[in-house]
Amino acid sequence: MSDRGLVANGKVFLLATILLLTSAFVPARPGWKYVFPRDHAAHPAFKTEWWYYTGHLKAGDGRTFGYQLTFFRVGVPPGAPRGPKASRWRASDVHLAHFAVTDVGRSAFKFHERLQRGGVGLAWALPDRYEVVNGTWSARLDGTTHRLTARGGGEAIDLALTSLKPPVLHGHDGVSRKSACPSCTSHYYSLTRLRTRGTLTVDGARVPVEGLTWMDHEYGSNQLGDDLAGWDWFSVQLDDGSELMLYQLRQADGLPVPESSGTFVRPDGTWTHLPLDAFTLVPTDTWTSPHSRARYPMGWEVEVPRERLTIRIMPALEDQELRTGASTNETYWEGAARVAGTRAGRPVRGDGYVEMTGYAGRFKARL
Repeated sequence: MSDRGLVANGKVFLLATILLLTSAFVPARPGWKYVFPRDHAAHPAFKTEWWYYTGHLKAGDGRTFGYQLTFFRVGVPPGAPRGPKASRWRASDVHLAHFAVTDVGRSAFKFHERLQRGGVGLAWALPDRYEVVNGTWSARLDGTTHRLTARGGGEAIDLALTSLKPPVLHGHDGVSRKSACPSCTSHYYSLTRLRTRGTLTVDGARVPVEGLTWMDHEYGSNQLGDDLAGWDWFSVQLDDGSELMLYQLRQADGLPVPESSGTFVRPDGTWTHLPLDAFTLVPTDTWTSPHSRARYPMGWEVEVPRERLTIRIMPALEDQELRTGASTNETYWEGAARVAGTRAGRPVRGDGYVEMTGYAGRFKARL
């Protein structure tokens, strides 16, 4: 075969591969009707899915902690045959997980990560009921109770979570938009206030704890725009019973993606969508990681005028950076924060979690 023929065949193969990658999964489309508890479970028709738990825990002696437990499922396009003759090593998904604990009093932060392929009994996310497992780490639904387990090094959690509010649906008409392209959408909801009880192990010592957790579940197939450099995400739980979620996606030029948005949740569980022009988010300081040399914003003034909300978010600890070379291969900051301000003229306080990506290098959207 001539060189020209090889090039032509190569282009055909590349085109076929692109079509396979894009057609193997469905995009998140408007009109999605959420059904619970069904939608806590996995959605294999979508390429990317994650379950995010971030929470604040308190021990009987007054010590306070933050924790993060995240499970990622990434779909693999069809390849080897299915059925009785399919190899047991054939994987339809890759499963990643991150686990971190912030010991506020000791100014200590520990994180762990996992990467497993599906199909061989090491990791799975079931589509017919909520059970996500990565080795010995798991998130399950037992009746109406979320049960979380994870262990890494000297840190571990064994927690039971009960939602105090119904799920909050982000965006409009069943989709959360991340960019202007038609397929840059996801299905995204949160459980914004989960009463949490159980045990936390820190440096090998097991401690009874209780507190509040925030849970995010998001799934889609092509939700991130090509010009994305990273994002800043915030969850806030206030002592007046309200909650706030904001995400500000950043373009390569540093400007926010116009589709950045948020949601304000009232004490009675009702919520309001917040487009980008409905809030302001102003960094107040910076911190440079001694590990990655990335420079992050550190401290934020947030205002939501229509809700008469003005708050300041401050990190509980500056060094809460995850460097996940063995799983997502991204360096990002995710950590516990303290919140104080006013709502409708009255003082409010609370806790929050903040995630920042793209500061240690442009986010590469590997998931």
